[in-house]
Amino acid sequence: MSTAQPKRTQPRRTPPPSGLIIVDKPADWTSHDVVGKMRGVAGTRKVGHAGTLDPMATGVLVIGVEKATRLLGHLALTEKVYEATIRLGVTTNTDDAEGETLATTPAGHVADEQVRKGVAALTGEIMQVPPQVSAIKVDGQRAYKLARAGEEVALAARPVTIHAFEVGEIRRTPETVDLDAVITCSSGTYIRALARDLGASLGVGGHLTRLRRTRVGPYGIEAARTIEDLARECVIMPMADAVAAAFPRRDVGEDEARLVAHGGRLRAAGLGPGPIGVFGPDGALLALAEERGGAARPLVVFAS
Repeated sequence: MSTAQPKRTQPRRTPPPSGLIIVDKPADWTSHDVVGKMRGVAGTRKVGHAGTLDPMATGVLVIGVEKATRLLGHLALTEKVYEATIRLGVTTNTDDAEGETLATTPAGHVADEQVRKGVAALTGEIMQVPPQVSAIKVDGQRAYKLARAGEEVALAARPVTIHAFEVGEIRRTPETVDLDAVITCSSGTYIRALARDLGASLGVGGHLTRLRRTRVGPYGIEAARTIEDLARECVIMPMADAVAAAFPRRDVGEDEARLVAHGGRLRAAGLGPGPIGVFGPDGALLALAEERGGAARPLVVFAS
């Protein structure tokens, strides 16, 4: 008579804490590549990113883990800072160095003052046409897929804000002009489109040869860790710290905390439209909220 063997059950893996990982993305990695790596490092499938970086670009990529994935759409809308190098005299089909050269025009005659005037014209609130090779959808398809299939894609200009466009070193050859710049801009800005438009305004064409994102909202490059560092020690910024750094803070008492935890509305506190981080009496993050019509309405509730 055989005796049934008890089933062996795998111990349930404890999920990592919810929070943000600030990654210093290496060149030649897609944002999706980084997400895949961080799933293994953090030990969870619940990983996402706020604001895509092109493979050529390096720098700050904000990764959300577990419940923090629900923050990412709000964090993606914050101000960003980039360090860039723009080459005048060469136009590419992607507006950056990864594309095919479409045209070359000697640019050595373009004076520094002309460059600075061109930059000034691209500062402030502007209308920007995204690059042909971009992830914007046209009739349900990504623009880059249509462009790579040889189709001409008509993308509509969109309003973006260039808060600062600061020119640093300018280097010259008889054929090209390279300029370093630090650009502070709104969400949705394409830095390679700025390079394209600057070159076009100067009559010589242009493209981006280097891009490094140094800040997304309050999260700067000084807080970012490399893939190798994170593989050795996965540092996750707690949800409460992440929200307090990025958004206005509102602390509430026990009665209001219970109301928010169930998706209820509070009276507005005059903290602006939002998002606003709502914290309980013990300092725990309860929700993100927005103020409208005299009331604060939860956008995302994190309280159990």
